[in-house]
Parts: sequence; structure tokens; C-alpha cells
Amino acid sequence: MINVKPAKCVLLVLRVTFFSLLITVCQISTGNAQAAVSSPIAIPPNGYAYYGVQLSWDVDTPAAYASRLGKTPVVYGDFVAFPLNTTDKLAMSQEVDQIAAVHGKLMLTLEPMGGLNAVTSAAIRDLVTVLANDNARGVDVFVRFAQEMNGSWYPWGQQPTAYVSAFRNVAKAVHQGAPKSAMVWAPNYGGGYPFSGGAYNPKPGTPNFQTLDTNHDGVLTMDDDPYGPYYPGDAFVDWVGFTDYHWGNSWPWGANVLPEAGKFVADLTGTYNGLIGDERAVPDFYATYAVGHNKPFVLTETSALYNPNRTDGASNYDIKMSWANQVFASNLTTGQSRMILTGVR
Repeated sequence: MINVKPAKCVLLVLRVTFFSLLITVCQISTGNAQAAVSSPIAIPPNGYAYYGVQLSWDVDTPAAYASRLGKTPVVYGDFVAFPLNTTDKLAMSQEVDQIAAVHGKLMLTLEPMGGLNAVTSAAIRDLVTVLANDNARGVDVFVRFAQEMNGSWYPWGQQPTAYVSAFRNVAKAVHQGAPKSAMVWAPNYGGGYPFSGGAYNPKPGTPNFQTLDTNHDGVLTMDDDPYGPYYPGDAFVDWVGFTDYHWGNSWPWGANVLPEAGKFVADLTGTYNGLIGDERAVPDFYATYAVGHNKPFVLTETSALYNPNRTDGASNYDIKMSWANQVFASNLTTGQSRMILTGVR
């Protein structure tokens, strides 16, 4: 059984086929009690959680969701391109009005699809103006900047030096100009790192390759640290996050199979050794960043794959519930600050 203690906030985003669900779990203890956690946004007291939703904003509203659920969420998510464009800013403003009306908070994921060179001073100033306005209207904002930066599938991926610089520039401006906004740093689970074959894997001999070759053996593998080179530093990170999916039990993905028992916790703690292979070279993300850096922990994305084109195997419901039961396990759901963000698409 995992040892659990009163500790920090946890946000988890569960993306599933046909709908998205963000939920929370409690912190996993790997040592003694830590000092009080600091965050620009209030952290729930021991034993309590924020609950929220990732809405499909074009067809849903906080009020409509609350009516269906019978409860009013606290946190509402959105994904937008960065730099912000006029259309997204207008949509966000309308969303913030709706969130303010229910006394909620916003989880804003910023995606610089034009690459890190697009993260200019002017774009950052524009962002901070929007965030400060949101804060002034009574809405706290969690700023999840350029998620999964250790992956090879986004234009900002596997560029540690440029990424850290961009994150720090955004964080400094947000901390100075939008005091009720918190910076969220959220890499992908390191199993399978460096995710070879992606569009943004660095070439051998380049500065990015050399920085990521943390064991200096001339190749990039899971023996290299998949998290550390991308960490911007404690002064710039308010919450640490994590993406973890159940894609299946063997490559190529696509079979409808139940997740192995304990896989979620094993991924989070760097102890997975199962049907996919031995991934224990991956560091214990939770112990290193949530405990070691004393940061609120955010499980920002997760899901369990169901392939509707297959008629064999486990059902969509059984796969999703098996994974959700790991995330909601009773030995992960006691403790201090927790956040739940759910969404329907």
C-alpha cells in the first residue's frame, strides 16, 4: 500500500474517447512532512478538493453542466494557441464571465504551435494583460504553459534550453502582473523516452541533444533524465504536473485491454516493470518534484485507450473504469489539497 500523508494539491486530467475527465488524487508520501506549500492560488485545506470540468465551450456552459451534475464545479479548463489571437481572447472573456458567475477558476493550457520563437515579450505582455483582467474579475487562473515539453510531438518539444528560457520569461511576467495566476509545469511520463521517431527529436551533436544526454553516453534513451533538463526552477514553477496515458499493454497500440494493476502509481513513481517492458530507469517524478521541490502536484492529463474500430477485447466502460479506479484508489484520496477538473465533450 502507498503511504499517503496530508500534503499538496493534485490535479488530474483524464481524457477519454468521446469525453474528457479531469480528476484528482492525493499526494503519495515518500518521506516526512514537508513545509507549507506556497501557491498564488489558495490551496484547499486538508481533506478537501477543487472539482472542475473541461467543457466543450462551443456547446456547453458551467451552469448547464452544474445542472446536469447536481453540483457546481470550481475549476474550468480551456486549451488555446499562444500567442493569443483575437478570436480566442473573445472566447476566453466570455468563458471567464461564465466562470465568474459560478465563483470558479480557470485552467488555461497555452500551446505555442508556432514554436518557442513565438513566445515574444509582446505576446507575454498581452497574455499578462488578459490574465490580470481575469483576476480582477474574480477568476484565478492556472497557467499551463507548453505542456509535455519532453515529448517529440509538439513544436516546443525537446528544446530544453529554449523551453526553460521561455517558461521563465512567462512566469516572471505572470507573477509580477497577474498575482492570482499560478504557473503549471507539466511534462509527459518518461516511459519510452525520448519517444524516437517524433518530428522534434534533436539530432546527435546538436546542443539540444548534448543537453538531453544526461548520462553522457552519446545516445538518448530512458537512462537519460526525461524531466530534469526541462525544469525551469522553483522560483518559476508554482505547481508541478504530469501526463500519463494507458495506451495498451503492447506496441503497436490499438488493442482493447485493461490496464495492468498498479500501473498508474508505478508510472508516477518510476517503478513500472510490466508487459510494456522495464521502465524503472525513469525517475520517481512524484518524489523528485512534488515532495523534493515541495510543489502542489497536478496530474494534468490521463486516459485509457479504447479503439472503437475493434470488436474484440474489453469494453470501453471496463477499460475506462479500470483506469479510473487506479486514479481514484482509496489509498490515494486522503490528504490535504486536491483538485478535480472534469470535462464532457
